[in-house]
Amino acid sequence: MSIATQIKHFATTLPQGVQLIAVSKTRTAEEITIAYNAGQRLFGENRVQELVAKHEHLPKDINWHFIGHLQTNKVKDIAPFIQLIHSVDSMRLLKEINKEGLLQQREINCLLEFHIAKEESKFGLNVEEACSILASPDFIEMKNVKVCGVMGMATFTVDVDQQRLEFNKLKTIFMQLKSQFFVSDAGFKEISMGMSDDYKVAIEEGSSLIRVGTAIFGDRT
Repeated sequence: MSIATQIKHFATTLPQGVQLIAVSKTRTAEEITIAYNAGQRLFGENRVQELVAKHEHLPKDINWHFIGHLQTNKVKDIAPFIQLIHSVDSMRLLKEINKEGLLQQREINCLLEFHIAKEESKFGLNVEEACSILASPDFIEMKNVKVCGVMGMATFTVDVDQQRLEFNKLKTIFMQLKSQFFVSDAGFKEISMGMSDDYKVAIEEGSSLIRVGTAIFGDRT
């Protein structure tokens, strides 16, 4: 299927309240433009240098999402334009985002990333670490960063039951943080989970943002 066909397929089949992030890492400007012309506006990148270059050359109404591991010294490069940073996994990173948000005179939207998979190589907080951050005076005083929800990656497996268990774990974490820290904050609403191989299970378990690359653009060459 073509890129445009896949974008239109997602547009017509995703449930209400679920948004598609087209993962465009390593994809060409031409491929992204095809998706853009088919109506897609949310794109996800995981390398800062590549993201900055694409932002400079592609339409300015694209909503860019950063979905990879973010180093603190790279925050300044995306702070002026990033729509949502999915991968906040430390207080140190939150402080840096807040600092750069202040310099840019804007509030930068973020998700807290949680380690829900069996693979040790994946990044992410545990619940205790997240609660410690959210309860801290340093976080409460931050005015230029907004935590909008949670993100996680399931184990790379064909075991649907395991995927479901891990996605359910992230949904449970979201509900716990919502009730404990964001009960009156309508902006805390996003659960970013699900990729090309497991997004259908993720949606069933409560995902509001799916990050899909291969199912749109095809296998990487």
